Amino acid sequence: MYDTLSDTFAALADPTRRAILSRLAGGEMTVKELAEPFHISMPAISRHLKVLESAGLIERGRNAQWRPCRLNAAPLKDANDWIERYREFWTQSFDRLDAYLEDIQKGDDDGREH
Repeated sequence: MYDTLSDTFAALADPTRRAILSRLAGGEMTVKELAEPFHISMPAISRHLKVLESAGLIERGRNAQWRPCRLNAAPLKDANDWIERYREFWTQSFDRLDAYLEDIQKGDDDGREH
């Protein structure tokens, strides 16, 4: 079975690739436009784009002589859904801790020792 979630997280592990995705959230861009703020070579940008494309996070079109890149956010939704399950776990854990601390606080207010 193909593990798209691992590909998504691997692609997101690099800050340059995350920055590229942020730039594409504003709309289509050429490779040259994407590369402008980065102080790395064009071949390095191309390698980052290949990782993002392989993970399904970007798509490249064809428009005459240039190949615009665009964001494909569907894999990000899958990653968010996976993370969301753990947010619920931590929220419940913190709620239980809050309740426990309130019980201790009430016990202290009653003058009881623990």
